[in-house]
Amino acid sequence: MKLSKKTVIVLLVLLVFPLLNGHVCYAQDSKKTDSIIKVISNQIYDNPDKVIAVGNQIIKESGNNIDDKIKGYKLISDAYSSKRDYQKSLENVIKAEELLDKTSDKLLKISIIIKAGVQYHQLKIYDKSMQFLDQSEKMCLDYPVRDSVKKFLGINYIVRGFIYKEKLNCDIAIAYFKKGINEFNKLQDKNNLSRVSIAKYNIGNCYILMSENELAIQSFKESIEFADKLNASSLKAFALKGLAQVYTLQSQYKIAIEKLLEAKMISKKVNDLVLDQEICKGLAENYLALNDWEKYKNYHSEYLNTQSKLKESERKSISNLLIEKEKEVNNSINRDFSNFLFWFLSIIIVIAFILFVLSIQKSKKAISDLSNKIDTMQKEDANH
Repeated sequence: MKLSKKTVIVLLVLLVFPLLNGHVCYAQDSKKTDSIIKVISNQIYDNPDKVIAVGNQIIKESGNNIDDKIKGYKLISDAYSSKRDYQKSLENVIKAEELLDKTSDKLLKISIIIKAGVQYHQLKIYDKSMQFLDQSEKMCLDYPVRDSVKKFLGINYIVRGFIYKEKLNCDIAIAYFKKGINEFNKLQDKNNLSRVSIAKYNIGNCYILMSENELAIQSFKESIEFADKLNASSLKAFALKGLAQVYTLQSQYKIAIEKLLEAKMISKKVNDLVLDQEICKGLAENYLALNDWEKYKNYHSEYLNTQSKLKESERKSISNLLIEKEKEVNNSINRDFSNFLFWFLSIIIVIAFILFVLSIQKSKKAISDLSNKIDTMQKEDANH
């Protein structure tokens, strides 16, 4: 039956439109997810539990959308990092990494590779962190649109700054922090203000180590300004704590206590054990310098209690990580053994088959030789 031109066009529209519609919905869903992540990311430091809930919801509703699923796992990982629960953060990075082969989004791949670098830095596995940072930097520099990777380069450089700072290479660390800030400043995106605040705080810590107190005060004050723009309580409390540290070094104990008490008030809604520990330690030291023994004992006791909780949390995290590594090694051993067993049995079967064929050929030859011999004998008997 011959179809008219009009009928063919109608059939093509009916076949193609659902496919196009699926892609449109996919794109719309991804844009919706990106918008949600952009908004909720501002609460990563002050309300990480809410961010985790949103991340789980994104994963739940992602369906077959692999990109959204990866973004959901990364969001959850970021939130657990802010809670300093590095084990759960790592678990979600691994889940995201396992899906990377299924996405063609290069920027998404870069973001996960960088996140892995961040995670290994937080676990103080610096060589591994540098490997991921080198890999992600190369991917960024190879990416055709430089503006699209400025944020990732900014994160990359700031994490490198962390590593050099912790290795006490403060000059190099400050250079990388400033390099990262420069990348973020080019973007003029409010969502990057938290990263700039963190970088400024760490530059302040570097200046303390270098005995550049005035430069340290300037950096901490800039960190506070950026934190205020975001209403980021955690970041502001850390910067106030850093500022107080400089005032303590300058023997301005009352001003230091004032800043620490402000930080302590802010930190109540943050629930960060590391921050609480440092604030209590600072208050104890400053009250001791002022010979206020009662307040010294109170804050020193609170410091020791918080320190105990933090160590327990770290032990649990390391223990879980070791268990995870053990599972990974066992799985690898099982896979290797299975592969060995497969190839070993395959080789045995091939050898057995070859021997069987050779045996048959040998038997056929023996039978043929015997048959020829019998024929020869029969002919000889006939001649006689």
